[in-house]
Amino acid sequence: MMLVILDLDDTLCNTWEALRIAVMKLVPTIIRMRKFRLIAYFITKRYERLEKLRDLHLLDFKGIFNRIMEDIYEDVDREEVKEILKLFDRFFFSSLKLYEDAEYFLKELKNLKAKIVLVTDSASSWQRKKLEVLGIENYFDAVIVSGDTGHTKLEPYNFKLAKRMFPREEIVFVVGDRDETDMKGGKSIGAITILVRRGYFKGRRVRYADHVVNDLYEALEVIKNELKARA
Repeated sequence: MMLVILDLDDTLCNTWEALRIAVMKLVPTIIRMRKFRLIAYFITKRYERLEKLRDLHLLDFKGIFNRIMEDIYEDVDREEVKEILKLFDRFFFSSLKLYEDAEYFLKELKNLKAKIVLVTDSASSWQRKKLEVLGIENYFDAVIVSGDTGHTKLEPYNFKLAKRMFPREEIVFVVGDRDETDMKGGKSIGAITILVRRGYFKGRRVRYADHVVNDLYEALEVIKNELKARA
């Protein structure tokens, strides 16, 4: 009856906050290594220009960080990079948490007999490790990762793939935190789009969302109301 396509980062879990915490914990190591240009890179938010680069949506933090280091330094010390990445991995996953509404939301969708598909960007190994650490992998009927398909959420391919996987589901919802990817992708398949305003993109302009909510409790109410209207 119903298909729900879900985003992961900053929709179900605090990815941006975990990234921020991990980077802050890395500062003493970066200072010890005298990588002051790297500190300046983050302070001046030069990373923002990476958002719309398609290839970056296929990489994990390791891949992105290597790109950043190559952009800043002519000669990259691979041993220093390895040390930084090892520490980052530990700091990041110790800070990664589900939002308090996430598991309730997933359980309620299952109670509603929904098919749930995760559509997420980044490298497959990184995203699947997040699911394992968060303990939510069994809630999903399918997991579609850009690193596996070679297509990012800047294009509609993965959303169309999710819909093709469950062709019998009459009502489709897309729930995510980013308008120009999640919501736009939802519109490409005729889904009802629900934007959750939290995380890194919460202050951005909204163009493609049918509904804008503050959390997944509100998103669940939208879904239930839409179902009632179609009953």
